[in-house]
Amino acid sequence: MLGEALGSALLGLVVACAALRGFPRRFANAPLVLATGTVAAAVGGLVTRAVVGPGHLAVSLLLGAGAAAVLVSLLLDGHRRVYPRPSLGGQQR
Repeated sequence: MLGEALGSALLGLVVACAALRGFPRRFANAPLVLATGTVAAAVGGLVTRAVVGPGHLAVSLLLGAGAAAVLVSLLLDGHRRVYPRPSLGGQQR
């Protein structure tokens, strides 16, 4: 049980790091994203283990990582979009 929780927490940390690396300007607070991913995956893995029972390590890890991805995606800031700036060296009419 402890191994599943730690494994899920590690996967949650990987999910959070991947989200921060993929969308660095869309998150307002990086430590919050890392903590949310880690805790959400650990809790998701433990809840999955409680529902499906022991002996389903792959399912617990997968659903724990899924829970982390869902909760980390809720931290995305929709107002911080990065738009490409038009170049000033092009043709002007």
